[in-house]
Amino acid sequence: MRSNGTKRERHRRRPVALLTGLAVAACLGLAGATAAPSPAAAAAHPAAETRAGSTTSADPVGPPQTNFLSAFLYSATRPSVVPTGANDWSCKPDRAHPRPVVLVHGTAENRYANWAALSPTLKDAGYCVFALDYGGTQGPMLATGDIAKSAAQLGAFVDRVRAATGAAKVDVVGHSQGGMMPRYYIKNLGGAAKVDKLVALVPSNHGTTLIGIGLLARLIPGADVVVGAGCPACEQQVVGSRFLKDLNAGAETHPDVTYTVISTWYDEVVTPYTSAFLDPARNVTNETLQGHCLLNTTAHINITYDRTATGLVMNALDPAHAQRPPC
Repeated sequence: MRSNGTKRERHRRRPVALLTGLAVAACLGLAGATAAPSPAAAAAHPAAETRAGSTTSADPVGPPQTNFLSAFLYSATRPSVVPTGANDWSCKPDRAHPRPVVLVHGTAENRYANWAALSPTLKDAGYCVFALDYGGTQGPMLATGDIAKSAAQLGAFVDRVRAATGAAKVDVVGHSQGGMMPRYYIKNLGGAAKVDKLVALVPSNHGTTLIGIGLLARLIPGADVVVGAGCPACEQQVVGSRFLKDLNAGAETHPDVTYTVISTWYDEVVTPYTSAFLDPARNVTNETLQGHCLLNTTAHINITYDRTATGLVMNALDPAHAQRPPC
């Protein structure tokens, strides 16, 4: 991938601590995290070590939300909250919707912050819906851990969903890292036999320049190591990382899985926005919101709450009954 040209010579003289701090902050933006809980709130609601990749019947259910910030703030003091419609382990897929839908959040997010609108929408449409938390053990900002380990957590969750529902395969809908990480599961952990469709909203498939910050950090000896220590998934999603080189080596997709990528011209996190797209193939569809709604200005953060994006997700899951996405 090419740099977006935002590197400046003056940045090279800044201390490593400042530069890597900026890189970590931008990395946390990979999923659009715009707020964090206060230390007091975090202490009042500690999360169990087993939280990531797990869910219990005791997990509270949060109300539907209309935007990411509201949902994220709600989750800040309720770290195990589940979006409405998700994780009904008694749900059995019907003929019209034969595969459960597994929702996968992005970096520094959680299942509720991402899916407090789409989960109830899918449930109302007749799908069995499941959402996991992964890649961390506390607070609302998860998915910062090593991506390969997160993919294994996804695999265990998919197996649990399949066992509970009796479905041979699931469909996966993911945001940002949650749209890219399942590709590791599909390619390396046997997921191709268990996933029928992967629908990815603004995925970091080829990494991001983090508006130049991530690449700039690499110019300072040891800076990328510091970033990776604080947030392994952040360093792994910077353009040119070893993780992404390995993930994209050879064919980017598996022939038995259908892939849909939904991006936006105004993505300020996965930059350039075209880095989200997968190589053309018969089983790949690359979309932009603006291809269906020219005046849509939704960016990375709120895309899971955007009605055009929601329409595209619904069409990707059920192409036989596709409708024109709302604008």
